Amino acid sequence: MDWLTTVDHKKIGILYMIAGGFFFLVGGLEAILIRIQLWKPLNDFVDANTYNQLLTMHGTTMIFLAAMPLLFALMNCIIPLQIGARDVAFPFVNALGFWTFFLGGVLLNISWFAGGAPAAGWTAYATLSGDTFSSGHGLDFYVIGLQIAGIGTLVGGINFLVTIINMRAPGMSFMRMPMFTWTIFITSALILFAFPALTVGLVALMFDRLFGANFFEPSAGGNAVLWEHIFWIFGHPEVYILILPAFGVISEVISTFSRKRLFGYSSMVFATILIGFLGFMVWAHHMFTTGLGPVANSLFSIATMLIAVPTGIKIFNWLFTMWGGSIRFTTANLFAVGFVPTFVMGGVTGVMLAAAPADFQYHDSYFVVAHFHYVIVGGLILGIFAGLHYWWPKIFGRMLNEGLGKLTFWTFFIGFHLTFFVQHFLGLMGMPRRIWTYLDGLGFNELNLISTIGAFLMGFGTIFFLLNIVVTAFKPANAAADPWEDGRTLEWTISSPAPEYNFAQTPLVRSYDAFWKEKMDGNHAMTPAEPLGPIHMPSPSILPLFMSIGLFIAGLGFMYQKDWDNHLGVYMGIFGLIITFFCMMLRSLRDDHGYHIEPDDIHDQGVKA
Repeated sequence: MDWLTTVDHKKIGILYMIAGGFFFLVGGLEAILIRIQLWKPLNDFVDANTYNQLLTMHGTTMIFLAAMPLLFALMNCIIPLQIGARDVAFPFVNALGFWTFFLGGVLLNISWFAGGAPAAGWTAYATLSGDTFSSGHGLDFYVIGLQIAGIGTLVGGINFLVTIINMRAPGMSFMRMPMFTWTIFITSALILFAFPALTVGLVALMFDRLFGANFFEPSAGGNAVLWEHIFWIFGHPEVYILILPAFGVISEVISTFSRKRLFGYSSMVFATILIGFLGFMVWAHHMFTTGLGPVANSLFSIATMLIAVPTGIKIFNWLFTMWGGSIRFTTANLFAVGFVPTFVMGGVTGVMLAAAPADFQYHDSYFVVAHFHYVIVGGLILGIFAGLHYWWPKIFGRMLNEGLGKLTFWTFFIGFHLTFFVQHFLGLMGMPRRIWTYLDGLGFNELNLISTIGAFLMGFGTIFFLLNIVVTAFKPANAAADPWEDGRTLEWTISSPAPEYNFAQTPLVRSYDAFWKEKMDGNHAMTPAEPLGPIHMPSPSILPLFMSIGLFIAGLGFMYQKDWDNHLGVYMGIFGLIITFFCMMLRSLRDDHGYHIEPDDIHDQGVKA
């Protein structure tokens, strides 16, 4: 029950980790099935319709239900600790964000058991997502499931924006914030501006499908390209919503395990801001072939190529951080070091795709598939693995096994490059993406076989990581507060795992790399910025769970309002909304002042009166 009612950001982070990890396994299984289908020509392992469903659900699950929640897991577990805060700004809303994401994801995956999953691709391009080509309820699950899950992401982004702006420890100016916090700050701003665009598009598509509107149906006066504009105004910033936190993780890990301050901190901050800004300006490079015209194509080409400049600054700064450092190749650092060349390869092919005339040749080929997997998997997933191995002792109080960790790295890393490197050549040889099967004798056979073997290796790497979690779970939770002995930021100043109240006394920050500064000055702990006193904590609540269940019931009911007799679907939808609004009313009318932890109950090392 504690986990259903918790509003503690660390526990919510663990819930995000479990749910995101589960959906990562689901999306990974779908990827393995896709690769089994393509391992040889004219394979009939699955039929064409099932293949389209697998392809759609793999992309949707990995982006919305695995990658985003795993990032939110790290955000929840680490950001308040890194900025010296006792919690996030809105703990209740934080819990609501998790439950709406989770139940939205569950609703989307119910489609597998309710007549078929969506099959229009993860981008749900009109008119493939209209009634003509998607007549079942698969796309309805996509539309409504993502709207509910999107509420969680949006409120989570707002929550972290407010938390980082308002709740930093005394002395932590913006230019003293850790790099991971900076990237989460920019990511949260991108979420704030990008996700409403997706919500608008999904609402319009929902009206098209459920209520007979005509936003995107050309035969009825709608515009299919309008959907592409709306989707990619969200979709391109989404790439940076995913990759910027990975940049932050890599900055922390490389700096710690090189025993050096991050090279060019100020330039890294401004590069992060510039990447976030330019990320919004380039959505149309996904649409070069839709007939925007040479002027628009040229402008978006140039803007896209400009992103290489701040990204290059980051790459060189990581290399200069390692240069001359006393490098320790722990598992976390292996993932971080492996990230650098892998992401560079994804960036180089990104510049190739940014050239509009070249894009016409690469478009809808496996070259594009290879490019975005090098960015998303080679960038984001390697970054998440680095972050999980780095912060695991802080989150759970246990050190992951280094031997199993290195086995995870090498199998996943080699498998990744086997899977996707050859897909560049498949694309250049003319293999189109989104195809169910291909003919023999086209030269695709061997490269597809290599790609499938690589996918299995990635699967083995993931299994080794799960095995590591199980093995570690049986160890005592006795990790030191600073287990890597080179911790630089505030989270390493408190016990592992962090106590409920995080900091017994709010720390006083005197520099960038606040803890490292204290260690260099011969201090063993942070100087407190306040006397020891009672700590105010928020009360747990079951209302976020019930509010999300209400939205889940409403979505399911309205989806089937045309199919069920006697308006049962409409009544069910209204009932679900009543549950949600009743919970909102209870939350508004009930006075809840939380509770206090008294000084006698605070047990933390380094507490000073």
